[in-house]
Amino acid sequence: METSNERKTFSELIQGVKPVLVDFSAEWCGPCKMMPPILKELKQTTGDNLTILKLDIDKNPKIAGLYSIQSVPTMILFKNGEIRWRQSGVLNAKQIKSAIDQFV
Repeated sequence: METSNERKTFSELIQGVKPVLVDFSAEWCGPCKMMPPILKELKQTTGDNLTILKLDIDKNPKIAGLYSIQSVPTMILFKNGEIRWRQSGVLNAKQIKSAIDQFV
């Protein structure tokens, strides 16, 4: 269990050298419900080389607004705090992995 001292802000999480894939989603979004097994499969192929975060736009409206999230699911790949890739809609794990390999 993480303590409050170990919690990082969103901006701290995306600043690292290790790529971070953020899945912007919402509870009411049907296609978003397809993403967990896809991201689980992606995590199995990337291991510790990629951090995957899920962010609910309704619970984090400031972050969603900051990145102009217009539709969900939207995935954004960050490295060193910079956006390296962005895609809206459902993709399979191989498509996401290909984009990560291309842009990181």
